[in-house]
Formats: sequence, structure tokens, C-alpha cells
Amino acid sequence: MDVSRIRALRGPNLWSRHTAIEAIVSCTPAECAIDERAGFEAALRARFPAIGEIGRSLASALEAAALALQAQAGCPVTFSRTTETVEPGIYQVVVEYSEEAVGRLAFDLACQLCEAAMNDAPFELDAALAQLRELDEDVRLGPSTGAIVDAAVARGVPFRRLTDGSLVQFGWGSRQQRIQAAETSRTSAIAESIAQDKELTKMLLESAGVPVPNGRSVSDAEDAWAAACELGGPVVVKPRDGNQGKGVAVNLSSREEIMAAYAVAVEFRDDVMVERYLPGHDYRLLVIGNQLVAAARRDPPQVIGDGVHTIRELVDIVNRDPLRSDGHATSLTKIRFDDIALATLARQKLHADTVPAKGQRVVLRNNANLSTGGSATDVTDDVHPEVAARAVAAARMVGLDICGVDVICETVLKPLEEQGGGIVEVNAAPGLRMHLAPSFGKGRAVGEAIINTMYPAQDNGRIPVVAVAGTNGKTTTVRLIAHLLGSKGLRVGMTNSDGVYIQRRRIDTGDCSGPRSARSVLMHPEVDAAVFETARGGVLREGLAFDRCDVAVVTNIGAGDHLGLNYITTVEDLAVVKRVIVQNVAPSGMAVLNAADPSVVAMAASCPGGVTFFARDRNHPVMATHRAQGHRIVYLEDGQIVAAQGEMRHRIALTEIPLTQGGRIGFQVENAMAA
Repeated sequence: MDVSRIRALRGPNLWSRHTAIEAIVSCTPAECAIDERAGFEAALRARFPAIGEIGRSLASALEAAALALQAQAGCPVTFSRTTETVEPGIYQVVVEYSEEAVGRLAFDLACQLCEAAMNDAPFELDAALAQLRELDEDVRLGPSTGAIVDAAVARGVPFRRLTDGSLVQFGWGSRQQRIQAAETSRTSAIAESIAQDKELTKMLLESAGVPVPNGRSVSDAEDAWAAACELGGPVVVKPRDGNQGKGVAVNLSSREEIMAAYAVAVEFRDDVMVERYLPGHDYRLLVIGNQLVAAARRDPPQVIGDGVHTIRELVDIVNRDPLRSDGHATSLTKIRFDDIALATLARQKLHADTVPAKGQRVVLRNNANLSTGGSATDVTDDVHPEVAARAVAAARMVGLDICGVDVICETVLKPLEEQGGGIVEVNAAPGLRMHLAPSFGKGRAVGEAIINTMYPAQDNGRIPVVAVAGTNGKTTTVRLIAHLLGSKGLRVGMTNSDGVYIQRRRIDTGDCSGPRSARSVLMHPEVDAAVFETARGGVLREGLAFDRCDVAVVTNIGAGDHLGLNYITTVEDLAVVKRVIVQNVAPSGMAVLNAADPSVVAMAASCPGGVTFFARDRNHPVMATHRAQGHRIVYLEDGQIVAAQGEMRHRIALTEIPLTQGGRIGFQVENAMAA
């Protein structure tokens, strides 16, 4: 078996609407009939019991293995296909992927698996699945960004990852907005800077009447002790500009504790604060726009004694929970067993090798950030309206559109002022996972709330998209459509076989009829509508640049063009490729099809939206039937192009369309009709 080419189809394609890996696989005669090879299937299933149906050829076994490996690794994939080409022993293998890098790795591992089964060699299935899971965790979106993207997809808002990280574009052209984790295009850099400065934040909140703990910045460890003495009670030591609870120590009273806490805090930032410790629980309130949408009580990392294991061993046991990881890819983070944890144990007269009694609760940190191993309980329904109002006021005072407000109080059921509680921090780009998948209680639709602030109801962030395919006339038809849209005041982006155009200005040259050029138009912020020449090469090479279009125009197929590319050898094969844009018309959209070309007419059955037929002769059987059914047609009559539906008629004289030379250039008349 030889795999000669692997492509990533990054949009709707010849095979499906799914992103997929497509490979050309060559098999020997014996490999084309592996069902006749004694022992092969048993050997394959012995190495990978969950492989499913494997088909007759080694190529189909490869397909089944690549799909099943991803599925077993936790990837949401369901589609695969193996097709014989016109060349004996050559197959096209297509396997869906959710992350391209994972799909490619799964294909490589599937090849290794099949070869191991053929050669009776070992295959480490557990190691392969672990490799896939690790890569998937590295490259897929984190839980916060992923929740926002999922909400966008549910609303029909298109998205595109701009980096390997969490920078994502929603919408197209002039309707686009961007996010990075839980920050949006509307998140002010000034507001984010204010939120990072804990002392400035406190000053602003205090001026707005929001209760905050007293405190100040300190210059060194001695000054930290002096500040604690001034406050006259338990204190918190933390970096002035910090995040994720790094370097924070709470409920400190002795000189030794404060000096040690300062030494830890200064490792993270040069500026350190000391402020009054507020007793009570740690709550995170999530404000989106002008509303409180979620709230969680955060509990510090802790273990429960069993009378057998040491505290260090108990931490190791807890950290083996698959819901805990080193980063933010899972709902919980591993507990940090560091100097702060050891100091917290010391205050409880415990150490790492202490064996706590059965049922004894051992706290490993006094702050409750999830980033240091804490847990969260949803309390959204319990928040008192006055507490919610204080959180919204804090977010607005700082200027954040998405804001995590940290509150310390005994309960969120009562106003803060009644219980001596206060707001201790305001956070930009807050983590969402404690609200999406809390340790206890129900998750909240925070991704949906963020998308709703970016795009109001009924708004999906899309601009009108027209795709044009066919054998002849594509470029002219694209230019005509772009001209018509531009005459309505829209800023039009256009791609065709001689360049990329934004508002009639060419920004790229050469044959730009592929998906890369189309994506550049959809990313351009000054585009209100897009018209794309969609050549068969780009569809075969990478798929479409968009998930769906508003209008798909197919000018003609005729005798075909450039047959033989990618095993497209007949006019019927070519029609299947050109049909891809029709299959991906929006349900509210329209396919514009040449009624005089039988190959194009046949595409109508694949269109999810409406169909407009065009032809010179209105009495053509396809035209007459379509018109009788009350649908749209465009035809030629008395030197005029006529657009008709029911009793409606709209006429344009050919003398008003210069490129037709008064109707004397027949193919230009057809291009104008299509446009």
C-alpha cells in the first residue's frame, strides 16, 4: 500500500459538508481483496477491536482505522468514504476530521496499524490513542473559547480560527468581530489595563460606592508587615498586577507568614499589595454586557483524609482524576503542591507526609482559584439583586464588556453591605469553565450570552455571498454581478481568474478563483457583499471557502473543460464538482441554473434553497414547467431580458447592456441573463 498524496479539505467539498482528509492510496492486487487474505481481519481486530467494518480493500481498512482512531480518542467525527478510481488499484480515501493536525496524525497511525496487521508486527494502540488525545488537547480550542464558538455555530454565525491559539473571527467582511478567549473586539485595552492594576481598580470602585477592602501597595517585606499592622487584622498579600491567583496568600496574621507571602508574591510581580482580609466564601460573578449571567462559589483546593495515605499521596490521587489537567483544557486543574501549599499546611500544624484521619478536611490553599486546583459550585439562582447590581456597577466602572467580579462574603443571598463583604478583584478575559461545567450545580450558557452581545437576535454576522461556477462565462458573470451589487451602494469584494478586487481595486493578481482568495475577501473589513468565481481546481484541492452561499450560479457544463484532473474524467464527474456550490446554498438562498444544459438542470434537485432557471427560450420544457409551478425564470423576448415570476415581469433591453452589442454576442447575452 502506498499513500501518494494527502490533502486537507477545509470546507464543503466533493464528498461532504465536513472538513476531511483526502488521500490517494495505491494497492497491489492482493491488497485490493484483503477479504480473501486469511487472517488479516483477525489480526487487524486483535490490534484495534473498535475498528468497525473494514470493507474489501486495504484502502477501505485504512479509512475505517483513521476514522475509528479519532473517534476512540474523543474526536466528534462520523463520516468516511473509500472510492475506486478509473485506474486499477488506485483509491480515493476520505476521512472526516475535527482538527486538521489530529486528522493527519490519525491517518499516519492508521497506515502503521494496517501495515502491522499485514506484517504480523506489534501496534501500541494505547500509545497511539494517547498521542491523538494529547495532540487534540493541544490544538483544539480551550473550554472558554470553545463554548463561544459552539454558541456561534448554533446561531449560524460563521467562524474562522486566525491562529493556532484562541484568536477567532466571527462573521464575514464588514460584519466581522473577533474574540480571544473571553475578550472581544469591544473589550477596551484601557479597561483591561485598569483591571490588571488592583490598586487603581479599588480606587475606582470605591469612588462608585462599591464596597472594597482597605489596603495599599508596599515596597518591601518590612513595608508589607507595616501595612498589615496599620490594617490591624488578618490580611491578604498579592501582586498588584496578577491573574489566576498566582502569588496570592490570604488570612495572614503573623510577621513570618506575611514576610514569606511577600517573597512569593514578588516572584510574580515587582509591585505587591497588602489589604484587609475579608472573611467568608470566595464567589466569582460573571458580568456580560450589563447583566449578571452566572455566579459560582469557589472552594480552595483540598483533600479528604482516609487514614492511610499522606497528604502528598492524597494530592497525587486527586490529580489523577481525568477531569483535572495542567492547563485549562478540562473542567478542573491539578492541585499545585508548592511552597504556598506547604505554608498553608504549616498553619494547620500539618506537613506533606502527615497522614490525616479518615474524613479530615485538609485545605492546601486559602484562595479558591480554579487555576490552582480549586472547585466551583454554581450559585447563579441565589444571587441577591443588590449583589448583582454591585457586580454590574464594578464592571461598568472599569469599562469591561465581559468581566469576572471576585466577591468575598458569607453569602450572596444578602447585600454585601449587610455582611461586611466586598469586591476584591475585577478581571478581564475571565475563565468561563467554572460556569460552563461547575464541579457542582448546573452549567450556564455563557457562550450564548457572549454571542448575543456581539450579534443581536436574527443577526448571524454574514454578508451576501454569490458563488459562480461553470465551464464558460464565469469571470464575466462574476464581474456583472459585482457591478449590480455595487450599483446598490454595497462595497463588493470579488475574486476571479485575474485577481482579487475590493471595491473595484485589485489587491491581488493571477488566477484567484480558489478558496484562499475567497477567504481573504471574507476577512476584509470593507466588504459588504462577496462574489466568487469558483473553479473546479479549488473545490477539488481544498473545498469551499464558505459553509454556505446565498446564491449559486452555474453558467453551463457543455462538453466540459480540463477533464482528467483529480480523476474527474467525464462530463458527469465534472457536473458533480460544479454542483458543490449548489448543494451548499442556504435554505433561504437561490440557485441560478442554465435550463438549456441538462447537466446543470439536474443540479436543481440538490439545492436546499430556491431555483431560478434561465434560457433564451421561455418555451423550453424546463422553463415552462418551472414557470407554471410559480417559480422564477429569466428569458429573452423581443430584444429584452425578462425576469418573470407569476404575474411579475421585469424587462431590460439588450441595447442597455453594452457588452452584448445589442444582443449580437450570444454568449454575453447568456452571461447577462445569469447575472
